[in-house]
Amino acid sequence: MSLLQVKNLVVEFPHRRGTLRALDDVSFDIAPGEILGVVGESGAGKSITGAAIIGLLEPPGRIAAGQILLEGERIDQLDSERMRRIRGKRIGAIFQDPLTSLNPLYTIGQQLVETIRTHLPLSDAQARERAVSLLRDTGIPAPEQRIDHYPHQFSGGMRQRVVISLALAAEPKLIVADEPTTALDVSIQAQIITLLKTICKQRGAAVMLITHDMGVIAETCDRVAVLYAGRLAEIGPVHEVINHPAHPYTAGLMAAIPDITQDRERLNQIDGAMPRLNAIPSGCAFHPRCSQTLDRCRSERPDLLGAGATRAACWLHADKPVTSREPA
Repeated sequence: MSLLQVKNLVVEFPHRRGTLRALDDVSFDIAPGEILGVVGESGAGKSITGAAIIGLLEPPGRIAAGQILLEGERIDQLDSERMRRIRGKRIGAIFQDPLTSLNPLYTIGQQLVETIRTHLPLSDAQARERAVSLLRDTGIPAPEQRIDHYPHQFSGGMRQRVVISLALAAEPKLIVADEPTTALDVSIQAQIITLLKTICKQRGAAVMLITHDMGVIAETCDRVAVLYAGRLAEIGPVHEVINHPAHPYTAGLMAAIPDITQDRERLNQIDGAMPRLNAIPSGCAFHPRCSQTLDRCRSERPDLLGAGATRAACWLHADKPVTSREPA
């Protein structure tokens, strides 16, 4: 059974000139212990998807249609107090900039202990002991002393390790990690990704990893979902999507990755730009930028279609069989 199921999710932002649809009929699932990467250009809807799942959509954003189920229970219609109890205990969150997740006025120990005691029936002493253990597990040196330090006394990489400790504090089943390495030095990024991957595998937690970095996706994830203009363009096993992309947009993303084995003066690029939310083209949203456009691409929107080992929202794969497990 899937741990997380997102079914036909629609997220809208009403404004005075109409309604902007930031996510349009997005469906996927995540199994226990699985790491699903969510990738796409800026504005594709990656962070909005994560915010919808953890119940932190910024008003006036709203879930207009669809369902989000955690272990079979709908969580998209819960009130703020019930969602607050789920967030932290059953769903952990890691954000791009650790400074936005940590209160500069409190020691990291105070913040960890508060989080632990909010969700687990432990005393102050037990919660502090657990906090020290979490810091040790995430690679903080001398955690017995560092627990009483303030966020500004940590480097960026160490602060992100603290945020991971906070996300894991109540043993959540799902971790939503939104660009967890973007604000870090390249030398630290690999350490954080390896840490997140190892700890979550050991604890059996599923991870939704939101990023624009295909290198991180390739190194970390089991499957990958590619978003374009608020729609799911392709989803499948990570090595299949990277090595045999089925959607022209995915193929463009892969071709744009620098290859140190080739001597090229110019990088490949996808011509044009992603459409604004108030100007999504009819049919396939990618067709104005696509070099393989068919007539029906301009008028008919494709659903996810079988494309070998993956599924792609592309008419090039009409009537092809599905050979892998993907959500309907």
